[in-house]
Amino acid sequence: MRNKLVLILLALCAHAGAQQQLLWPDGAPGAEKRHNEPEKVENTYVSNIHDPSLTVVRANPRHANGAAVVIVPGGGHRMLVWQNEGMVAAKSLNRVGVTAFVLKYRLARDQGSSYGIDTDAAADLRRAVRWVRAHAAEYGVDPHRLGVMGFSAGGELVSLVADNPEPAPPAKPDAIDRQSARPDFQVLVYPGPLGVPAKAVQNAPPAFIVAGSSDKCCMPPALALYQQLNGAGVSAELHLYADTDHAFNMGQRSERLSDVHWPDRLADWLSDGGWLIPHDGKAPQGVPAP
Repeated sequence: MRNKLVLILLALCAHAGAQQQLLWPDGAPGAEKRHNEPEKVENTYVSNIHDPSLTVVRANPRHANGAAVVIVPGGGHRMLVWQNEGMVAAKSLNRVGVTAFVLKYRLARDQGSSYGIDTDAAADLRRAVRWVRAHAAEYGVDPHRLGVMGFSAGGELVSLVADNPEPAPPAKPDAIDRQSARPDFQVLVYPGPLGVPAKAVQNAPPAFIVAGSSDKCCMPPALALYQQLNGAGVSAELHLYADTDHAFNMGQRSERLSDVHWPDRLADWLSDGGWLIPHDGKAPQGVPAP
């Protein structure tokens, strides 16, 4: 329990001094009229997001290894579970030398929202991947070791971006739009059903998938996506934890040791895949470049 509290406190401190970067400084496409509108924060949940952004949580320079992950919190597309599925996840990745970028994306089911999940929200994640690649040198990260990690609704966005066809590029692309939006690896944490079955699974990046076996919402798509990826010859690892339901976050909401330690299994997978060591600006051996 003490370790859980320490991790949460570290996340809160990181948020206080974290650097936030707008993905579109002049307003997101189609949302320009709501540019600079304040977000709503209730407890640790964030809503009313009209300026998609990344909050940068750097790994300690003493052991930063150049790997990077865009984290996509869940919240049913109504709000973002900002601390438990955002900043806490970022600090967990920092411990293994990974620099994290926590995404605030437009919420399709927020009150009065006119946004779409597979359009606006997915576009925000694609833009986030491109943004990190365009600024890789600035943050000391390798553009060929960039993953995405999504929880629940955020996992849906990961699957829509990583495992499904990319829409046509914007009519007037900028320098960031010319970067690839395909992540090098994907991490799906009790992902929702949108995006599964995947429609471009043959070109999907390696995947780590975790869910609770008692999760009626999100265990079936986790298992189905794993079977699709495995059938297509894509490297994938699946963990389904017994007697575990939805929203165990980074393990801090469960008393089951297997749930508490699932982030260690993710660290093992990242290490085994070669994502935690430099490769002279190339993807690890055997992994196709984006």
